[in-house]
Amino acid sequence: MRGRLIDLVTGLNNLQRITIEVPGDFRDEYNRLKDDQVNIEIKKYRKGRSLDANSYCWILIDKIAEALSIDKETVYKDAIRSIGGVSETVCVQEKAADSLCRAWGHNGIGWQAERFESKINGCVNIILYYGSSVYDTKQMSALIEHLVFEAKELGIETDTPEAIAKYADEWGRCG
Repeated sequence: MRGRLIDLVTGLNNLQRITIEVPGDFRDEYNRLKDDQVNIEIKKYRKGRSLDANSYCWILIDKIAEALSIDKETVYKDAIRSIGGVSETVCVQEKAADSLCRAWGHNGIGWQAERFESKINGCVNIILYYGSSVYDTKQMSALIEHLVFEAKELGIETDTPEAIAKYADEWGRCG
């Protein structure tokens, strides 16, 4: 939900109250939740991502897959694993690893989990890769740059550097 922070007041009990302005009619939801604990996350509003940047990624992925005679999903996943800043490494108990990997993968095609040995007995390290649906401008630019490089290496024609820069710029203005 999108809204605007209006006010922050500290009460005599040292607890803070935040006033948030939201569009539409929130009364039913408020009445349903007002007596319960709720999860709260406030972050800067981001419009949806640029369809041009995302579309261009998938155009390149399709052309690369065709040139290599492999499926698009493999090209996409390989590209994600090839760029930096789009993963977290966690150490988990071996018995929880399969569940974590399965759950992570349910987020989408690009959401991957790679295991590697841990020095802690009974544990395994897992690299959790984020899919491009949550990338910021820098990450999306890196993904596009990687795909452009790979396409050029295969002799695939790509858009001009100016057009590619425009995709990244549009992605940034949506963020």
